[in-house]
Amino acid sequence: MNVEIEKQVGKNIRSLREKAGLTQEQLAAKLQLGGCDITRSAVAKIEVGQRHLYPDEIILIRKILNTSFESILDI
Repeated sequence: MNVEIEKQVGKNIRSLREKAGLTQEQLAAKLQLGGCDITRSAVAKIEVGQRHLYPDEIILIRKILNTSFESILDI
């Protein structure tokens, strides 16, 4: 994946997370409860484009943040 795309998707997730009033720790905990093996540190890396997202993570993030795939993947 293109680094610039990863950075933009990460920025989108951060913005959506903040609008939802969640911390990185809270988002990681909700992802863990949903079956994703992820830490707060991994969420932080996703938000700055340093870690790839897996399809199951994108699906669960969309559900947790009550948003659309388009909002997450908007570049």
